[in-house]
Amino acid sequence: MISDCHVHTEFSGDSKAPQNAQVQAALELGMKEICITDHHDPGSSQMTHIDFTLDLPAYLRALEDTVQAFEGKIRVLKGIELGLMLREKDILTRLGAELPVDYIIGSSHFLDGLDVYDPACYQGRSEYASYFRYFESTLARIRTLDCFDSLGHLDYIVRYGPDRNKNYVPGDYMDIIDEILKTLIHRGKALECNTAGFKYGLGHPHPQEEILLRYRELGGELLTMGSDAHTPGQVGGFFPQTAEILKSCGFRYYTVYHQRKPVFYPL
Repeated sequence: MISDCHVHTEFSGDSKAPQNAQVQAALELGMKEICITDHHDPGSSQMTHIDFTLDLPAYLRALEDTVQAFEGKIRVLKGIELGLMLREKDILTRLGAELPVDYIIGSSHFLDGLDVYDPACYQGRSEYASYFRYFESTLARIRTLDCFDSLGHLDYIVRYGPDRNKNYVPGDYMDIIDEILKTLIHRGKALECNTAGFKYGLGHPHPQEEILLRYRELGGELLTMGSDAHTPGQVGGFFPQTAEILKSCGFRYYTVYHQRKPVFYPL
């Protein structure tokens, strides 16, 4: 079973799942490894009704306890999902250099000071303009910030846009998406394949198949896998069918990070 490297627990503002319950779910699925990656979006309390800032000392202590609790049963990797925001560059740079974790996801959750979950994020501009602006912001962030190992759910915004992915065609944005993919490859960063798009009823992973195929065509090899699970029942969600999608795009391996270094496993 593919190892899940995007999992949330009660330390994230949007989950109530105990760490041990998430790891136990992975163990029961036959996974050899799981990475806990709770949200830490510095400054997010000013922009949304959920505070996505972690109590980092408590979180890291709990992770170490969980690692020890499952020793010899399943490898528990220590991770975090950092919200990429240029105005928090100094904090994020320090965290990327100092956090004692195996793996850091870098994600874009906010756009122009608003949570993309918030309908206000789309007011005053078309859905196309909002999506383009999101990709534009993501490109600026990954060109500037070096605090992450893998870019999380590249087209995450289509979960929450006015018509979600009904009118979304990746090819309409491919020029700027190409720049995102090329930047990741040039900087030695991975692209995440996030299966939660299926959970949200979109019928596709994040990013969609066209983008995954393009990443491979450009020479992209670092590809991480994550369910974005917030409950035990979501751990490893939609992994078998997503593995087939990845194989059809030309991937034969996926990537897991140990002490911030990539390790490759066959799909």
